[in-house]
Amino acid sequence: MRQFKYLQPKNIKDAQSLLLKEKTALPYAGGTDILGLLKDDIISPEKLINLKNLGLNKITFTDKELRIGAAVTISEIADHQNIQISLPVLAQAAREVASPQLRNIGTLAGNICQRPRCWYFRGDFNCLRKGGDTCYAYQGQNKFHCIIGGSPCFIVHPSDTAVALTALGAGVSIYSKGKSRIVSIKDFFVDPSKDYQKENILEHGDIVEQIIIPFTGGDTRSRFIKFKERDVWDFTVVSIGAVIEKQGNKITKANIAFGGIAPVPWVDESLNKALLEIPPDEKSIEQISNEFLKNAEALEMNEYKIPLTRNLLKRLLMELV
Repeated sequence: MRQFKYLQPKNIKDAQSLLLKEKTALPYAGGTDILGLLKDDIISPEKLINLKNLGLNKITFTDKELRIGAAVTISEIADHQNIQISLPVLAQAAREVASPQLRNIGTLAGNICQRPRCWYFRGDFNCLRKGGDTCYAYQGQNKFHCIIGGSPCFIVHPSDTAVALTALGAGVSIYSKGKSRIVSIKDFFVDPSKDYQKENILEHGDIVEQIIIPFTGGDTRSRFIKFKERDVWDFTVVSIGAVIEKQGNKITKANIAFGGIAPVPWVDESLNKALLEIPPDEKSIEQISNEFLKNAEALEMNEYKIPLTRNLLKRLLMELV
């Protein structure tokens, strides 16, 4: 690991100023991802800017929304009683992140901003995402890579909480150029077809302040489900976050997000729309689930993800509706 300076800003404005003074400077909070990148020599910043003491560690409920500070730990979200009751999909996703030790340190913003876990990106390969001209996963070891939306880079997004937050229609508050702005989490992530060297819209010096989740009325139910190769803890093979609203026996709103199948948390609006037009019974749900991912383009080693995703979708919808 190369040497770096660890700086303590007084406030968020000071933190941004320190970041902008050095092109290689990076923000640092939990560090569960950035330390791995440093050790693997994927990044080599001259300065790390501590964000843990800037007041970004608060969870605030109002009548209309939930605001979660960027530096709130994953454990705090998983264990928060009001989140468990009001937004179970988020608490369940948080409980699925890594190990207890990592959840105690890792932060929400760090989790949604983590870099890809592709072994070519993390290994000694000059792949597309590191400035090369080849995605080695395309014809290489691609068992865990994407089956939709991948070209030209076939990573999958590694965050569990990002999937839940996408299903919840969350917003991301970003401190940029001395001002705060809020973007939809769907617009926060960057598809590789637009830029295969970035995972999100953050520019150098930008700092995530908080995540904002609006509350909806009516009979709202939500759930997160994750399939992983190792049962103790592991990154997602396929995950689904779902938020369903019902009136009587009719689905009035559906927002389903998928992890492990695409380079970003994946939302298929045609699926969400189709759920509004069916009776919530097993036959209808099975039919919709079996038709999902008809346009998937599996790689040599990951076609299994298509039936796996369909079966998980059916299971989740049956439990919700």
